[in-house]
Amino acid sequence: MTGCNRQDPSLAPVDATIVTEPPPALRDLGRSDERHVFWGDLHIHTSYSFDAYTLGVRALPDDAYAFAKGETIQHALGYPIRSSRPLDFAAVTDHAEFLGSARLNGTANPEENSDLPAVMNTGSPLRITWNYLLTTMTKMRNTEVRTETFSSDDDSAARSAWEDTVGAARRHNQPGRFTTFVAYEWTSMPDDENLHRNIIYRNEEVPDLPFSSLDSDNPEDLWRALDLQRRVGMEMISIPHNGNVSNGRMYDEVGFDGTKLDPAYAALRMRNEPLSEVFQVKGASETHPAISPEDEFANFEIFDQLLGASLRQSEPRGSYVRDALRRGLEMSAAHGFNPYQFGFIGSSDSHNASSSVEEDNYHGKLPMIDGTSGLRIGETLLLPSAQNRALRWGAAGLAGVWATENTRDALYEAMLRKETYATSGPRITVRFFGSRQYTPELLEDPARIRKAYADGVPMGGMIENGSGSPRFLVTALKDPEGANLDRIQIIKGWVDATGKSREAIFDVAGSGGRMQAGDAPPLAPVGNTVNVETATYENTIGTPSLQALWVDPIYRPDEEAFYYARVIEIPTPRWSTYDAAAWNVEAPQPSSIQERAITSAIWVPALKEEG
Repeated sequence: MTGCNRQDPSLAPVDATIVTEPPPALRDLGRSDERHVFWGDLHIHTSYSFDAYTLGVRALPDDAYAFAKGETIQHALGYPIRSSRPLDFAAVTDHAEFLGSARLNGTANPEENSDLPAVMNTGSPLRITWNYLLTTMTKMRNTEVRTETFSSDDDSAARSAWEDTVGAARRHNQPGRFTTFVAYEWTSMPDDENLHRNIIYRNEEVPDLPFSSLDSDNPEDLWRALDLQRRVGMEMISIPHNGNVSNGRMYDEVGFDGTKLDPAYAALRMRNEPLSEVFQVKGASETHPAISPEDEFANFEIFDQLLGASLRQSEPRGSYVRDALRRGLEMSAAHGFNPYQFGFIGSSDSHNASSSVEEDNYHGKLPMIDGTSGLRIGETLLLPSAQNRALRWGAAGLAGVWATENTRDALYEAMLRKETYATSGPRITVRFFGSRQYTPELLEDPARIRKAYADGVPMGGMIENGSGSPRFLVTALKDPEGANLDRIQIIKGWVDATGKSREAIFDVAGSGGRMQAGDAPPLAPVGNTVNVETATYENTIGTPSLQALWVDPIYRPDEEAFYYARVIEIPTPRWSTYDAAAWNVEAPQPSSIQERAITSAIWVPALKEEG
């Protein structure tokens, strides 16, 4: 029902008491030689972002960190939100472009600060629409109209907001218990093509103001600016996101200006971008059915419509990380350099000062577009062009980082070495190692993790040249509060004798005895226990844990390759199914999804003939 005024169940009166003390679930892990998995979100927006403020957000960085630590904060539409579990680390990444200016204008023009909960309940006309936001984003790219978009006092607003962003990270950082990173988002979008990056600083040695796309919308200029910051003692990484809506430009075969890539470009990019974000609210960027037609799990949370006012479809090639890793192998084989040897990470891109990654506890991305269940599924007032997008957004994702302790230094070093992985929201624990030395006995060895490190490399590493096929140890444990596991897969990409890249997906472990000895056929579907009407499921299928020691059956020593692990859950209700159940209406499709984790890759170089 479009534009109706039915009361939204999510706006029912609730106890909005704000919890200020951290919950006991926060882990306090001191220094250890053993590496632990830490969970975080490095992509959170507050009201200092122009789009968040314009669409109703009033929360600040302090609120974002309070939410990440497990406290209750108030959603822009007036109801309390709280995660079921706290995170271990987080970063506020407000847009550098017009940082804090929309909030400053809103304070100066209080008539723009309507009572949002009241507006949503009565169905009154909203002053600010999705189309207005898209128009504002277009203005950002036009120098002549930038001064008309927000206050002329932009620099003052940006400095104040940046100081508060840095201060909030300082106030909430608790080494060994909860880690914060000073960060921001660089938001380049030429011709509506998404080239956004999050800049994550190692510590509080940061510039006076962020380098924004108003300074330059060329990623290469951003990287050069970050290189200059390194020369004066700052340390940071840049994490691209939403390649899925870049129209093929995020992982292109040419540079920003259309020139051919070269070794200098590869070095510049890899020095700055060791990771890419692959799961978040605005879709998955792992792969696309058009790129991976043989991958039965490729059609997961696909969002491929450009973000600007044009609403064009995004070109898949050059927009997804698997395709990028394959393209990198082709460049390595043909030219001797690889600009796409990066690891994987997930984060939310929530604009509610929160991490909206739980399907059964989803509160949307932007309040006035999808801040209630009724808005999301079209049962209450809709903004023009918004509901279709909101329905396609997903509750995702999280970053898993293997580090020795929960501190800035340890987590940052883990990100540099790419010992990271992405999940679509659940906290699935995954370890992935590669070696030429592993033997089958390793699976049953109580010290297998220590030996896996000693005799091989973890996710993000490279197996050294040597004799024998590469062998991979992968272990997975279900989210303790989530669904059982369906299977583990290993995805391989390689370059054949013609110089073209290829890919293959191998099922290496499966629940319910579906794996046969020897060369098993593709696994049959695990089944589906989801009750769509009640938005429930049962853990009567699948298994809590899986592991495998796998040897590549098609390995050729003269072919360079990458391998990464993908862990798939059994089907569970999508957030839209929970919303439909709350309204007692038919659930949109897909009504169930198979959540997942994907690890950073392990690379195997081609063996060169001597002489």
